[in-house]
Amino acid sequence: MHRRDFIRQTSAAGIAYAAFPILPSLQQPSKFKTAVIGSGWWGMNITREAIAARQSTIVALCDVDERNLKPAAVEVEKLSGDRPKQYKDYRELLQKEKPEIVIVATPDHWHALATIDAIKSGAHVYVEKPICHTINEGKAMVKVARAYDRIVQVGTHRRVSPHNISGMEFLKSGKAGKIGMVRAFVHYGGGAGKIIPDAEVPKELDWNMWCGPAPMQPYNPAIHPKGFRQFLNYANGQLGDWGMHWMDQILWWTEEKGPRKIFSSAARHIRTDNTDAPDTQIVDFEFESFTATWEHRLYAANEAEKTNIGCYFYGTEGTFHMGWIDGWTFYPADPKKPVQHQDAILHTADKHNIPELWANFIDSVRNKKRPVCDIETGQRSTNMCLLGMLSHKHGKSIDWDPEKQIILNDPEAEKLLQRVYRKPWEYPV
Repeated sequence: MHRRDFIRQTSAAGIAYAAFPILPSLQQPSKFKTAVIGSGWWGMNITREAIAARQSTIVALCDVDERNLKPAAVEVEKLSGDRPKQYKDYRELLQKEKPEIVIVATPDHWHALATIDAIKSGAHVYVEKPICHTINEGKAMVKVARAYDRIVQVGTHRRVSPHNISGMEFLKSGKAGKIGMVRAFVHYGGGAGKIIPDAEVPKELDWNMWCGPAPMQPYNPAIHPKGFRQFLNYANGQLGDWGMHWMDQILWWTEEKGPRKIFSSAARHIRTDNTDAPDTQIVDFEFESFTATWEHRLYAANEAEKTNIGCYFYGTEGTFHMGWIDGWTFYPADPKKPVQHQDAILHTADKHNIPELWANFIDSVRNKKRPVCDIETGQRSTNMCLLGMLSHKHGKSIDWDPEKQIILNDPEAEKLLQRVYRKPWEYPV
């Protein structure tokens, strides 16, 4: 398809982007006492935008690794003039600093406890996706957020990305016709990898606290920093990471709250390294009115496929691709009709829309209203990822009631809705 055949809707993109002005409520002089739990790469991406919005005083940072903590404190002071207190235990931070807002950007296995404790301390929370490691943690998070009447925003910034918004409007308008299938996918390159030996715990790192409620295993630099997502003790692989964004797009589009039946086929066909998450996975999600699938591989990057990431919505009027950096494109079933396209508008650092999501969060806190990706919204999207992994671990299909959020007629599968925490940590109820 030649570029001249596309109808470029860049003016619409500009209008969508302009839909995120500095709201009147954001011009109030008072600032929120804000703390950050997890001051590594992504935690600082969020913190920089919180500082840029000028609605926060960064009072404290917490990280179990001083190699993250100390540089983060220096950067915060340079950007804002704030001199945040530094902590290795977030519980001490919450007790001493009493923040009004907490950013939770830890590895996945810490999201639930840190968020719940922050809410109970009185804070509103911006928590990164996926919201939890096991399904019952997410239920507990929603329960506590509602009980304490706190605003909890989940970091799925595609909810405010201009092309995602206009793409959803396109789909919900019926222009793609009746959609019977959605295919979500992420295909990245890679290979077998290599074994990295366990190592002595770096002196700057509290490895016991890093592992926290999850199983303790020997320190390995393949896990930390940044590698934890491919280790199932601490995350849920590619589906739990990238899949969260695209499961969220599916649930944003549909009126249904979740799938009824889930079956996953997953394996490690290529990788021979330290990781234990699947390098190949296909999940079938059966909804009442359509079928959704997820697929990923961590090898065989190529130029044969038009795109390596996103969702294809297959409708009676054509096929709609919701992408990331390539925006969205609609391919009509009628070859006489032109292809339609809208470019993405993303911030250059890591190609995100965090400033808009943070603005929505702050506005929600000030005006006491649900944010664009409320904790319950993020929980249901996380559930899809976790159900796919649960089916893989269980080796069977799962019958799921999305309204009651329970597994039907399978006591063994029910056991996988949560896991035993390492003492002294207690699983949230």
